[in-house]
Amino acid sequence: MAEPKSNTSETKQLKQAAVALTNHACTLSMQHIQDGMLRLQFNREVAYYAQGIVRDVEGGRKSVAQGVEALWGEHADLREKSWFYFKNGLGMAAGALQITGGVGICYGSLGLACIPGAGIALHGANNVYENANNLVNKRSDTEGFLRQAYQKAFRSKSGGNIAYGLMDIWGSGYGAYRLAISKNSWKLFRNIDSDYIRAYKETAPWILTTDGLSTGITTYGVANELLRDEK
Repeated sequence: MAEPKSNTSETKQLKQAAVALTNHACTLSMQHIQDGMLRLQFNREVAYYAQGIVRDVEGGRKSVAQGVEALWGEHADLREKSWFYFKNGLGMAAGALQITGGVGICYGSLGLACIPGAGIALHGANNVYENANNLVNKRSDTEGFLRQAYQKAFRSKSGGNIAYGLMDIWGSGYGAYRLAISKNSWKLFRNIDSDYIRAYKETAPWILTTDGLSTGITTYGVANELLRDEK
């Protein structure tokens, strides 16, 4: 006797959710786990979890709806953890680039641009601290010394966060579009206009990508703060 159509459809949804979870785990492990044995162990544990949910449904210990909900819940949890590590890892890398970029701006300008350079470097140091502390302590609300200073200056946590984010975005734009001496320039006595080029044109693509992604996340955070203020 054939199964009722609704039961067949629900069982298909359950198996699709189990496959989606194991596939997602494999993708994440390739992205985040370098050690082959640890990657295999992680994939196996997720596969066992998915199989366990399917067995619970088949054994009547869970309904199909409960099984599907559990599988997609685990899927969402893995996605959230992946985003957490990506976001904070990217923030650390971008912060380190801000430090080196700020120092480079000061040095390359013979001290003339040390004020913006120092500001960018300070933002970088604060970003490295916040993201590193988030990773180490598995949290998402670390506030470094510089962000706290912004909050005190604006007498508002939200206002300080918005100002901090906007300065981060400004620093990124300034670092990319400032005029810098080209690597191909050659001077006999002093540099001329043709010796200068926009910094981004001689910046490594991976640095531009890191900076662009980080700026995108910062912009999203500022937009969220502004929306919260309007409510």
